Amino acid sequence: MTAYETRRVEEITRMVINSLKDSPRDNNAYRVPVGVSNRHIHLSRADVDTLFGKGYQLKKKKELMGGQYACEECCTIVGLKLRAIENVRILGPVRKATQVEISATDARKLGINVPVRESGDTAGSAPIAIVGPKGAIYLKEGCIIAARHIHMAPKDAADCGVKDGDYVSVRVENERGTTFNRVKIRVDDSFTLEMHIDTDEANACEISTGDTVEVIR
Repeated sequence: MTAYETRRVEEITRMVINSLKDSPRDNNAYRVPVGVSNRHIHLSRADVDTLFGKGYQLKKKKELMGGQYACEECCTIVGLKLRAIENVRILGPVRKATQVEISATDARKLGINVPVRESGDTAGSAPIAIVGPKGAIYLKEGCIIAARHIHMAPKDAADCGVKDGDYVSVRVENERGTTFNRVKIRVDDSFTLEMHIDTDEANACEISTGDTVEVIR
């Protein structure tokens, strides 16, 4: 390599380094851990009674954020033409209304058309049946694909420069990297910093629970 070529390589290297230092992406990066959410069920008190017996108390298996917990109990969910998925985990505590959260892949397997919704927004959502050891229930609505979102405590939101209800984009940087748009920010004192996506989204870009992503502000 000639002296001129050496100087040119050095100049280009310095330009690249300076460019990376000045990159808006690096300056604005706010990293968030990922939590991959598998299919699960939230039950009302009345539906717990129907599925498991009058007065049955769900058994806590694992603590989750916001006072929620994974239960020992599972049920079978049934879609059209009696297509079913077994061993779907129940999350506690009991809620006012029963809700089933699945992925788009699950929806195709069950043969039902399921909308993407925020948790709790079940009006006009997909019908589904739930079968337990003591009985079964049929929901005319209540099955959704959960919209991706980020849980934050107030301090996390302040550090990130966002507020409850904001939407951000999130960058995944790996061999199958992608950018998730319209990720809703949800802020509460009981929350731990974590982005929630479903198994389809995680598999598409090869990320797992505990990996981190970048919020693009």
